[in-house]
Formats: sequence, C-alpha cells, structure tokens
Amino acid sequence: MPYIVDFKNVSTAGLESSPVAEALAGLRANEARYFMNKYKHEFTVVQASESDATIDYVNRILKEERDLQFTAKPLETSRFQVENIQWAFIFYEDGLEVNVMYTVDNPKKRAVGFKLSEGMDVPKELEGKFKFARQKSKLAGTIRGSFFVIKGEY
Repeated sequence: MPYIVDFKNVSTAGLESSPVAEALAGLRANEARYFMNKYKHEFTVVQASESDATIDYVNRILKEERDLQFTAKPLETSRFQVENIQWAFIFYEDGLEVNVMYTVDNPKKRAVGFKLSEGMDVPKELEGKFKFARQKSKLAGTIRGSFFVIKGEY
C-alpha cells in the first residue's frame, strides 16, 4: 500500500522497527520536502516486501559498480521519474538511505547517494570507502552523506 510522506507532520509509520526510527523518519520527510519544493512531486513509499523490482535494481547497481551488498533489512522503497531523472530509494532498518539518480538523457549525471540517519554508525560495508559530508536539516537533524558516479548503463 503506497504511503505519501508528510513532511509537515513527520511520522515513523513503516519505520518502527528501526533503532533510529525518529531520525530515519526525519530523513524520509527531508526527501519528501525536497521533491515537493523542487518538482511539486509527492514522495510516496511502499513497503520493501512490495517492491522487489526496485530493490533488485538498486542492488544490481551497487554490486556491479562498487561490489557493495548491505546486510541491513530494507524497510521501504520509492521509485519514480520527474522530468528526465529516474529516482530509486531504499530506506534500511539501520537508518541508511540509498538513492539512485539516473538521468535518462545524460550519462554524466548518474549517481548513487548514501545518507546516514542521525545516531547511526557508518555501515561496515561503507567504512573507509567513502568520506561523508554533514548537512543540517530541521527535519532530520544532522545528515551525513556521500555518493559515487554511476559508470554503467542500467
């Protein structure tokens, strides 16, 4: 069942099993606010159990590009296109968010982003491989983020 993320009244619905549920909900709301402000797009998520195709897509890119596989349990996903950009998101139980930004018409603007919820440790799969920049958010506290450019075609 799709859930439209409300960034005015932040809810942990769907994320309750996370040890950093409040921060992860803030991170998810932060994404919802971004897409509403920039594209007038409602950010909708579905339970991971209903979105094998999205999880498989993101996992394939992670594996083929950087040989990454996360052990954390996916809780929710989102997948959509705005303008010429296809987006895919996975929100994990440990507080990690992975997103794929894939421009349809410009291979130079394709990337995978990682965002860490406030209060979570860097996942062991990413330790020492990425430097994380800090960003303050009214909804999510301090977000640590990193990314890599996608080289292949997906």
